[in-house]
Order: sequence, then C-alpha cells, then structure tokens
Amino acid sequence: MKTRNVLSAMALTAGLLLSSGAVQAQYQQGPPPPPPGAYGPGGWDAPPAEYADEIHRRGFHDGIEGARKDYENHRRPDVNNRDEYRHPNVPRGARRDYRDGFRRGYDVGVQHLMGGGPR
Repeated sequence: MKTRNVLSAMALTAGLLLSSGAVQAQYQQGPPPPPPGAYGPGGWDAPPAEYADEIHRRGFHDGIEGARKDYENHRRPDVNNRDEYRHPNVPRGARRDYRDGFRRGYDVGVQHLMGGGPR
C-alpha cells in the first residue's frame, strides 16, 4: 500500500512538472500576428501618403498580402518569387508603379510579420 502511494505521488509530481513546462514554452514563443481584417485605418499596413493613385495603392496592398502568404507558408521572403510582382495584372503602362508599390508593401509586410529578412 505504501509503495502504491509513493508511485502515485511520483506520477502526480512528474505530470505537474511536465505540464508547467508546456505552459511556459507556450508563452515564450509569443502571440501570432493578428488576422488581416484586424488592422485599422492608418495602421502598419496603410499605404504611404504619397501613394495617392490607385495603382500604387493596389500594388502596396498586394505586396503586403504576398508577404503574408509567404509567412503563412513558411517560405523565404523574396519579392522576386511572387508571380504578382513579376507578372502584374495591370495595363502595361502601369507596371512600374504597381511593382514599386508591391515591393514597398512586401517589404513592410516582411518587416512586420517576419521581423526582417532579405527581400
């Protein structure tokens, strides 16, 4: 009977130690980024003020979304790997402005979601 009590106490102690380690590890990795819909106007994902035209603003937004997709899929951040950047679905004369906005949005997204890294 005494051996059974000792074994039960040891199992309970081991369980408490293991569960407290799991809780501590959970808090050490930090919270996940908020979902895209949670960002308010004027937040980190707002296009720069100098992007008054729709093409730059669309590129900026698409760049942030590209960075978010790379983050969620655990891909190395590289704007040149995004099809939307290499082959934008905009009129030929607007491609430079779109890519400018996309690159800047992608860089902002990488900085915010991944804490830096190469472009």
